[in-house]
Amino acid sequence: MLEPAYQADVVIVGAGVAGLAAAHRLTSAGVTTAVLEAAGWVGGRMSTEKVDGFRLDRVGQLLSTAYPDLRLTPGLDALVLRPFAPGVLLHSDGRHHRAAALAHPGGARGALHAVRALASAPRPSVAPRGRVLSRQASVSRDWGEPVPATAQRGRAGSRTVGAPGAVRTAPRGTSPLGTAVDQARLGAALTRIGGLPVERLLARPELPAGQALAERGVPARTIDGFLRPLLAALLCDPELTTSSRCADLALRAFARGRLCVPEGGAEALPELLARTLPAGTVRTGVRVTSVSTTSVSTAEHGEIRCRAVLVATDARAAAELLPGLRVPEFHPVTVVHHTADEPPATGASLLLDADRGGPVAHTAVVSRVDPARAPAGRTLVSSTVLGPPPADLDAAVRTHLARLYGTSTRRWETLAVHHTAEAVPAMRPPHDPRRPVRLLAGLYVCGDHRDTSTVQGALHSAHRAAAAILTDLRAAGSLHRADPPSTPLPRAA
Repeated sequence: MLEPAYQADVVIVGAGVAGLAAAHRLTSAGVTTAVLEAAGWVGGRMSTEKVDGFRLDRVGQLLSTAYPDLRLTPGLDALVLRPFAPGVLLHSDGRHHRAAALAHPGGARGALHAVRALASAPRPSVAPRGRVLSRQASVSRDWGEPVPATAQRGRAGSRTVGAPGAVRTAPRGTSPLGTAVDQARLGAALTRIGGLPVERLLARPELPAGQALAERGVPARTIDGFLRPLLAALLCDPELTTSSRCADLALRAFARGRLCVPEGGAEALPELLARTLPAGTVRTGVRVTSVSTTSVSTAEHGEIRCRAVLVATDARAAAELLPGLRVPEFHPVTVVHHTADEPPATGASLLLDADRGGPVAHTAVVSRVDPARAPAGRTLVSSTVLGPPPADLDAAVRTHLARLYGTSTRRWETLAVHHTAEAVPAMRPPHDPRRPVRLLAGLYVCGDHRDTSTVQGALHSAHRAAAAILTDLRAAGSLHRADPPSTPLPRAA
């Protein structure tokens, strides 16, 4: 009997970053691939609106230069990342405090002596439950596992906590990072977590992130003043209900790299992936209505036959095509874009609100980070609101931004407001960041909902799915037996 004629080896449903990244790995292995996207553009949630020369991200997830799959994914060699100033800027009690995590070249041996030297200072430290500990006991708790840190005096009225996870605070005022010992412990912990292998982090006991940090002995002030706003920016979860393993992965990336955004807007990443695939691979404006192990049905072009199907849509759309697939809860995200006459004096920093004094979780003068996002001579301020937005969103955001930046926002022009109710899949424990991507031979699924809810998670799930497909095609002996299409694929919209 003759084998049926296939129109592609693999059909990928969805042209977000996961589907496009998987397509690159498959085509690089010689597998004929068709990517079908219902929308008229690629990228999914990583999309950018153009308004009067401004480039405005709809969700605006932060990236890190430490994400390994940004370097390892074929097709992303030409991606330009624009980093924020090192670390983050914290707003607390009306002041700005600089907190920067820096890798330390020394290693753990010299660090232990440095932290012990700091620990030998005469003043006591109070444990979270009110028990007075010596500084030595305070520093050597599980959260820290001492690594190099030195305390030294900077300019008059300011304090610098040295090398690993160096934390710099603003002149005078009380730091949201706590005492000098708290900051040393934080720096030591960030350096240690930055050096741990991923598998070690995934093997740790799992709790909600906030509970895990408290049980590790992290002072409440450090959690609320630094880690909560930081993890809110990285994971869109200000309540710290995220799995502690996923939070550890986010802190590891923060400790090892720089927060950044793609040059030209979030859409630059998926558009680069789509543009560097073989011509005709991506077909937009094609809505898939059902899938099987050997075909997909489309609303516009009927059935398309293949050897395997990869569903690379968002979690809800994937569950509609694959009944029984779990739909997670989501973190809503609202991004508000303004242009100002004069740029606020925060440079290229990511500004976090340690006080949680309004709806804005984090904000930045994005045109200082990536000048390509604003016309020459114009300023773009992008701010993120997490959770359900307040009723009078624009007024509430302007009031909050005036406090955060220390300047009037009455003359700022609102360029766009983008609300995405299902922006980021929640990762509450128990959460498996390596959820299966192979449902059965011939049917696969990938996306940030199968890994971690980050761009790194989406890219890594695509890597795992492509590897599973290639393994199964090789086992079936059909990896290099692509039939010529008996029926042409739908043309790209």
